Amino acid sequence: MKNIQIDDSLGVPKYRQIINSIYAAISSGELKLGDKIPSLNQICTEFELSRDTVMVAFNELKAKGIINSIPGKGYYINSVEINVDQKIFLLFDELNTFKEDLYTSFLNSLDNKSNVDIYFHHFNYQVFKNLIAESNGKYTSYVIMPATFDDTVDVIGKLPKDKVYILDRLKEDLTDYPVVYQDFEKDVYDSLIEGYDLLRKYNELIMIFPGGKEPEGRMIGFQRFCKEKGFKSEIIRNLTNKEMKAGEVYFVPSDRNLVRLVKMAAEKNLQLGKDVGIVSFNDTVLKEVVAGGITTISTDFQLMGQTLARMIQERSAEKIRNHSALIQRNSL
Repeated sequence: MKNIQIDDSLGVPKYRQIINSIYAAISSGELKLGDKIPSLNQICTEFELSRDTVMVAFNELKAKGIINSIPGKGYYINSVEINVDQKIFLLFDELNTFKEDLYTSFLNSLDNKSNVDIYFHHFNYQVFKNLIAESNGKYTSYVIMPATFDDTVDVIGKLPKDKVYILDRLKEDLTDYPVVYQDFEKDVYDSLIEGYDLLRKYNELIMIFPGGKEPEGRMIGFQRFCKEKGFKSEIIRNLTNKEMKAGEVYFVPSDRNLVRLVKMAAEKNLQLGKDVGIVSFNDTVLKEVVAGGITTISTDFQLMGQTLARMIQERSAEKIRNHSALIQRNSL
């Protein structure tokens, strides 16, 4: 395909190869200002790629102002300024709707002379370790999301210390590094205090906590609030054999279980926000409209991306907590 080259034998992410192809075509003069580039569907079909892979490439190119889209017509070269000053390694645990908001905000907050390579470890420690080792010396900045991993200082310590930024969680062994983090225990506790008057009308507070990749601090903050305020409470791993009853409030981290709870309430003719309550974590646009609106406890992921970009551009060594809040909607 003209302008796009993908080589399966290269150890370079496919989305990055798309971006590099556009840059190369601009540098060689094959693509000029105003030229149309291949469509998302054309690239997907030609190289048997997922839409997500191509969209990650297009989103970065749009964020840098290199391309723009005209509805109904396609994507066009918007700028030929492709000089790069910063090359940033970004390691996420996984990609979901709210992390996509964080990533997009981060890209949009960087200048046009920054390239970002995004990788995912999917909570696999060996993958985490290998990706960091392979990236060493290739980037001007390294953004690491350790997620559930503890004692990672020996792995991360192999990277240039003044170029590393930790994201999302404050880790005891990584206190020497700048970080943008959530305090999950305090966020849940403070949000429940904020929603105390809304919760008082219910008989029992139930948290679905499957463990694994979920932050344990959320469970601790929930338990602390219930104990201090005298709420009857329960923590369950899943909804198996659980019968929903009037007077219960469910706190649910999984969007799949969120959908199940909404369906369970409908099947029992229980009205959300009146007969039963639901509180989800990590706000998305979809939760604004599902079942008339789902109440969430969520941090501001756009702000997190903006803060991270500023710290990298300023070479800041700050430790910044990205606060969460209760966003009250129909379900509570």
